[in-house]
Amino acid sequence: MYRQLLPLALSTALVAAAPAVQAQEPIRLVVAFTPGGPVDIVARTLADPLGKILERTVIVENRPGANGNIAASYVAKAAKDGSTLFLTSVGAVSISPALYANLPYDPQTDFAPVSRVVNNATVFVVAASNPATDAKDYVERAKAAKQPPAIGSSGVGSIPHLTLEMFRDASGAPVMHVPYKGASQVIGDVIGGHADGFFGDVPGLIGQIRAGALKPLGLASAREQPALPNVKTLAELGIPDVESNNWYGLLAPAGTPEATIERLNQAVRDALAQPDVQGRLEEFGAEVAPSSPQELAELIESDRRKWTDLIERKQIQP
Repeated sequence: MYRQLLPLALSTALVAAAPAVQAQEPIRLVVAFTPGGPVDIVARTLADPLGKILERTVIVENRPGANGNIAASYVAKAAKDGSTLFLTSVGAVSISPALYANLPYDPQTDFAPVSRVVNNATVFVVAASNPATDAKDYVERAKAAKQPPAIGSSGVGSIPHLTLEMFRDASGAPVMHVPYKGASQVIGDVIGGHADGFFGDVPGLIGQIRAGALKPLGLASAREQPALPNVKTLAELGIPDVESNNWYGLLAPAGTPEATIERLNQAVRDALAQPDVQGRLEEFGAEVAPSSPQELAELIESDRRKWTDLIERKQIQP
């Protein structure tokens, strides 16, 4: 009788002695976009290994809308204990402050940087049927055209729009900006021949490029990208000073203890070092790029200055 009860007693004792971390609430990894988009895919790729390292369930929570303001303000007001994190693209923290006077959050004081996660180079694409062979050829054709080509963007002040402005200045191409309400609409119009081209990050376009629906003409990047091995940078094609990196970074609410930030940073590094995670992200077209919290803070600030200067110089208003 006692021998039969002993295993049960031991198992009960082990459960009682299990680490308290297992009983903690899940970590909410908030993204400002709908499911299925590039940021969401990166978040879901990161969530499982991050959860295993931290010994806590990580749940991806989508809070789209208002140009990222809903997600950002939610995280800014969350508990300062590492249980709510924000995986954001560059826009919410380095571009929106220059576009919107009354943001419901302050990117400089409401968040604690944890780590950059990936870099995403920007690529210029046209429909597969477009006769241009590369961006240099495209510019020459645009200058010879009777009407300026219409280049779409995912909205005024978006990375695609700002990259287009740099491209127009550097190349002298007489292109016209046509803002859309989102990337999916403009991509569909480029494929369908209703818009002439689009600047977008590689992860958001790699599927259509590989399927042959879109033709990449050049990278707005400092270097060529493994996911697009035959595509040159714009600088290599004679169009300098057009570089656009729509990186994704992980933030916590300001005031989160430094020890918690350090543990989260190490967990991100460890997760991104796993070969299967690296493989999925690189196949997706992203460049794995963890950083220290300080390096992310410096990146946010340097990009804020860069994009603010362009927005003010071009008098861009949403």
